Amino acid sequence: MRLTDTHCHFDFDAFADNRAGHWQRARAAGVHRLVIPGVEEAQWPRLPVLCKTLPGVHYALGLHPWWVAGASAQWQPRLVAALDAADTRCVAIGEAGLDMACSVPMAEQEAAFVFQLKQACERGLPVMMHSHKSHDVLLKWLRRHTPVGGVVHGFAGSLQQAQGFWKLGIHLGVGGTITYERAKKTRNTIAAMPLEALVLETDAPDMPLCGFQGQPNHPERLPLVLQALADIRDEPPEVLAAGLESNAGRLFRLTASAPAEK
Repeated sequence: MRLTDTHCHFDFDAFADNRAGHWQRARAAGVHRLVIPGVEEAQWPRLPVLCKTLPGVHYALGLHPWWVAGASAQWQPRLVAALDAADTRCVAIGEAGLDMACSVPMAEQEAAFVFQLKQACERGLPVMMHSHKSHDVLLKWLRRHTPVGGVVHGFAGSLQQAQGFWKLGIHLGVGGTITYERAKKTRNTIAAMPLEALVLETDAPDMPLCGFQGQPNHPERLPLVLQALADIRDEPPEVLAAGLESNAGRLFRLTASAPAEK
């Protein structure tokens, strides 16, 4: 089985000791594609350079709500310039979004999110979204500015909210949360949604899986997320993998990469 990690912070320092070696480990586990979300200005020039060195690795450009307060007064034109100069490995805008637990005023978060939504709509790009206790507000803005697609990463909302996102063509990112039996609401929601609405992710080095608490997460553990999904949906992992790969490919317009190393 070949899998795509649709949300992995592979540029973070947790992988800096041997990034090529970490990617080789992930590919050996069957993860042949990966998308790195952009979170801050300083990252935007570095991501295209990094992704050129790693086969199957793609990126997005955006401003995460946690970094809004520290952004420069010129971040909007700088993001536009970075998107204008981006190569074909840039497959989305984000990680944009909203976070009700963040110290950044909600008005500032919403302004940054809407700006990025409008860029996505103008450029025909999907949006990678962070949402913490803000699904309903996110849905409000998505109804006003509906991109060609997107994903709410690490989804942990209600079935009604999940259906609201999918009605707009927004996928749900399925990650380590479903490996915890106590996450019953999320597990039940993900089990009830159509497979076409789902994509896999690790959020590595964050969002550790059950059994790996206290350790940096790694994209090589994506098959464990797949197995957890197969268990809660009572479906063969091979069938799920094929559908999830198709979803990721359509969402981010990804082409097939070279076979994973054995």
